[in-house]
Amino acid sequence: MAIFGLAVPPVVAAQDFGIMNSAETINRGNFKLMANPIVVFGEGNADNDLGVGLVAGYGMTDRFDVEGKVAIFDDVTFFGADAEYWLLQDEPVDVSVIGGFHAGRSDGFDTTAFDFTVLGSGLVAPRLELYGGLDVSRNSVSDADVTFTTAHLVPGIEYAISPEIDFVAEVGLALNDDSVHYLSVGIAYYLR
Repeated sequence: MAIFGLAVPPVVAAQDFGIMNSAETINRGNFKLMANPIVVFGEGNADNDLGVGLVAGYGMTDRFDVEGKVAIFDDVTFFGADAEYWLLQDEPVDVSVIGGFHAGRSDGFDTTAFDFTVLGSGLVAPRLELYGGLDVSRNSVSDADVTFTTAHLVPGIEYAISPEIDFVAEVGLALNDDSVHYLSVGIAYYLR
């Protein structure tokens, strides 16, 4: 059990994909491709970890999209998918909910998780949106009776460089002991 406890922390401490978008969903019939480096800040004596997230998404309706995701770090790779529904649209603050799942694969232990995010955003300038979300993930370690929850408060910005390209940046603030702070920036490209 002690060996198990020493091997699990790298998997537990890794951040998966982040939120990396405002509360607007992908426009109906459009595709989204995105790449975002992620810096996960180590706690205590742990080193910071650098990874990259890759996303492909599709707008199913005016209020609903789906995305497939991969996040690659030195010691773990995450694969996942989510669906986002835009609850409040064309209001001073837009609100969406996101539900999904992901699996983490590492040399030592594998994890599976269910994810839930509540996200709000609003324009502060013609091409600049501020967003904030609560991102929660319930994780299980495969082949072990270990579960843990990560929770982050995530403020971020989305800036429209052009109609096809957005710059996105966010900070994930850890809300519990099983979570770690992270920073991510990225570029989203939309095929319209």
